[in-house]
Amino acid sequence: MASLNLLPHPPPSSFSSSSFHRLRCNTLLLAPKPSQRRPSFLVKSAVGVAEPAAYSSGYAGDTSDSISSLKLNLLSAVSGLNRGLAASEDDLRKADGAAKELEAAGGLVDLSVGLDKLQGRWKLIYSSAFSSRTLGGSRPGPPIGRLLPITLGQVFQRIDILSKDFDNIVELQLGAPWPLPPLEVTATLAHKFELIGSSKVKIVFEKTTVKTTGNLQQVPQLEVPRIPDALRPSSNTGSGEFEVTYLDSDTRITRGDRGELRVFVIS
Repeated sequence: MASLNLLPHPPPSSFSSSSFHRLRCNTLLLAPKPSQRRPSFLVKSAVGVAEPAAYSSGYAGDTSDSISSLKLNLLSAVSGLNRGLAASEDDLRKADGAAKELEAAGGLVDLSVGLDKLQGRWKLIYSSAFSSRTLGGSRPGPPIGRLLPITLGQVFQRIDILSKDFDNIVELQLGAPWPLPPLEVTATLAHKFELIGSSKVKIVFEKTTVKTTGNLQQVPQLEVPRIPDALRPSSNTGSGEFEVTYLDSDTRITRGDRGELRVFVIS
């Protein structure tokens, strides 16, 4: 038995069981796990999602450019028509077509959330109703250049969304016998307005005032007596409705209850 103790022992292994266990654990920790590979795919997916957003932003710019181009087309179609007084049937069709293109591009108008855009003084640059060559358009009104020597000047709409005031302001030049100069006046047709739909407006007439301008501007303002309702023609009820079909910070398109197309720019 003693001789057995004298036999040379094999050299100890360089890897004990505890060392092997630690190496195995380290190897497992260093090895990529399936769950650790996923972030690379998630990043790629996020990049892929971001691309449409960039495209959408570019498209919004194109839409803005398109709106600007359509507005220029409309302004070009109505220029030189003297607010519609000189419009022919072909001119009326071209103006209506240009307005419809801008209306379609602008989308539906919702005044319940954008009423503040109506605020201000708007200048009328075109009215299809003036092609009848009367100040009343499709409604009764004094003729221009026929029975009466009336020259139409600028026409404005002044809208106050707080007081609900809606004033049509018309500059007129009335002919006078020679050698008297023409009489320049500004007529203000005062109304109150209310919304009767998301884009529809009703106006109710209140009064008409006339103020001389030019050399006679010192003359006091005159209020024109209102025609009694009993004597008022059925076609002239003193109220009207129109729909705002396009509206932004400087351009407004409306269509009246008798099909009148009107184009305004902010003054």
